[in-house]
Amino acid sequence: MQLNYKQTGQGPVVVIMHGLFGSLENLNIIAKALSESFTVINVDLRNHGSSFHDVEMSYPAMANDVLSLLSDLNIEKAHIIGHSMGGKVAMQLAMLNNDIVDKLVVLDIAPVNYHPRHDKIIQALQTIDNASVKSRAEADTLMKNYIEEMGVRQFLLKSLTKVETGYQWKFNLDTIVDNYSKIISNINETHSCSCATLFIKGNDSDYILAEHREAIVSLFPNSKAKVIHGAGHWLHAEKPAAVNRSIIDFLQ
Repeated sequence: MQLNYKQTGQGPVVVIMHGLFGSLENLNIIAKALSESFTVINVDLRNHGSSFHDVEMSYPAMANDVLSLLSDLNIEKAHIIGHSMGGKVAMQLAMLNNDIVDKLVVLDIAPVNYHPRHDKIIQALQTIDNASVKSRAEADTLMKNYIEEMGVRQFLLKSLTKVETGYQWKFNLDTIVDNYSKIISNINETHSCSCATLFIKGNDSDYILAEHREAIVSLFPNSKAKVIHGAGHWLHAEKPAAVNRSIIDFLQ
């Protein structure tokens, strides 16, 4: 089963991977900027967007999906970029096949275990799933009971799609919930990865903290960090110019 992807631009290959509950559309702002100098492969990870659904949701499985896609496309070397969950997939991919990775960019995530932090979001998504809503506006109203931040609701509603019976989530919510403990856990760390790596952190985000430095340096000794001020976890949406410039400077 091949991942759904969108290819744009020409030049050295860059693979981009979105975060939890997202799709390739979320990273279009990065893909567009990079496509001026690179061939961009923007992917929907399994159980997300228009890619296939599967009960397995481990980081090795998700990373192997991307490696299979690259093999199918006869790509032997690529820059790998991932945000949040996609950042962990990117790091796992580098662990599985260091040789295929030219440079690695990880957006606002660390190779560590995280505490559950999506309880309210999952409740909101399940409420929509069970409510047979007739419009996005109706879905948004229901989600306000769980999620105050309009930006988070708008991000999630991008994955609400119209079907014959009303609306449903593009992502495979049941499987994501069943595998949530795997998603917030660390990657399968087998060795340190020597590839040149850039960790980009939103200054207002708590996904990368000082206490994570040891884990980052241990697994990715050839890494450096960039902090984007005035941005939180969705740094590419909040400060796109600064994030894109940081990525392009690093890759070139």
